[in-house]
Amino acid sequence: MVRVGMVSLGCPKNQVDAERMLYLLRKDGYELVSDAALSDVVIINTCGFIESAKKEAIETILEFCTLKQEGRIKAVIITGCLAERYKDEVLKEIPEVDAVVGIGSNERICEIIKDVCKGEVITSYGGKESLCFDDKRIISTPGSFAFIKIAEGCNNCCTYCAIPSIRGKFRSREIDEIVKEAEKIAAQGFTELVVVAQDTTRYGEDIYGEPKLAELLNRLCEVDGLKWIRTLYMYHERITDELINTIANQEKLVKYLDIPVQHCNSEVLKRMNRKGNKQDLVDLIERIRSRIPGVVLRTTLLTGFPGETDEQFEELCEFVRDARFERLGCFAYSQEEGTAAAELPDQVDEDIKEHRCEIIYDLQMRISDEFNQSLLGSELEIVVEGFDRYAECFFGRSFMDAPDIDGKVFFTSEKRLSLGEYVKVKVSDILDYDLLGEQI
Repeated sequence: MVRVGMVSLGCPKNQVDAERMLYLLRKDGYELVSDAALSDVVIINTCGFIESAKKEAIETILEFCTLKQEGRIKAVIITGCLAERYKDEVLKEIPEVDAVVGIGSNERICEIIKDVCKGEVITSYGGKESLCFDDKRIISTPGSFAFIKIAEGCNNCCTYCAIPSIRGKFRSREIDEIVKEAEKIAAQGFTELVVVAQDTTRYGEDIYGEPKLAELLNRLCEVDGLKWIRTLYMYHERITDELINTIANQEKLVKYLDIPVQHCNSEVLKRMNRKGNKQDLVDLIERIRSRIPGVVLRTTLLTGFPGETDEQFEELCEFVRDARFERLGCFAYSQEEGTAAAELPDQVDEDIKEHRCEIIYDLQMRISDEFNQSLLGSELEIVVEGFDRYAECFFGRSFMDAPDIDGKVFFTSEKRLSLGEYVKVKVSDILDYDLLGEQI
């Protein structure tokens, strides 16, 4: 029996693709191993979005190619966004690789492994829209949460982003199909559902003629067994009053909105091919906070986009100070070949981009510290994720923390707790972005 290991890099959407391939492999009789270094064949499901992700993918590929040269594994297969984006370069640059598989050929993974085990070198690229994302998958996320992908591809065509060329046009799944998968997830004991797509707020436009995210979320709230439902990747210009009211009124929808705005200056946003301006964002934030008391807002920003002036960056800093996002990530702009922004004039120096990113993080650290200070003495519901043997305490997340993105809550307990259990914790201290406390 051939042992197969999977290393999945990048975003949750990519992880769902990996879980689909795991299902196909198990169905075909392959032995799945959790430690890819102990496998016969390793599949590296790559991210190819920005430079740092590409470097991580290449380093991982080279690491396993070294294991192959040492005779510890037999074959290395590359799938995912890097494979799709650089189909002509991967084998040329890394000839030790045995197969390069585009996202449209994921369904052929079992056949490809058979060919690779015969000594063949394979490249396979089906049409992007052939990527299957039905409910047949092996959920690999630890603990009590699972991702559910409601759409694939993207039509937004932000000038800095290669996703439309990698993943193809935006295409939604039917509501009934998504609800059916959510029911299967809940039946397996997962209590937190994390809804993902490249742009979740566009969901339904292509098949229903109008956005249907609010309707979908209402249907998901009817699924027995789910306790928390969290939605990521909302575009601010598509957040409607209906959607805000749905999140406010449905108990299972956590009061956490992930809205990656990238910038606030209207000229920078226009060059990014994104809509809105600073006032639009301010108005939206005020509207959300007035209708959803205690809401936690998360965003993502880009610094050093081509043409970003000192004045435009200062406007971004003022926006961060005023908006006071509870959660914020920031990246220095990555000049990606094949994107419109890569050809724009006035590219910003690498050191300046990185320095501006550091300034944003310094601002956010003070905001986050003040927010965490405001939580001292409060009681939070925490989902248990594990036990830290070194700190001799449990750790988990509150509704304010998306898995694998935000912070954690470390807490002591006199009881023996189970993974996925929900407990009440009183916050007593803070540690950087994390909270400390004890179970009540």
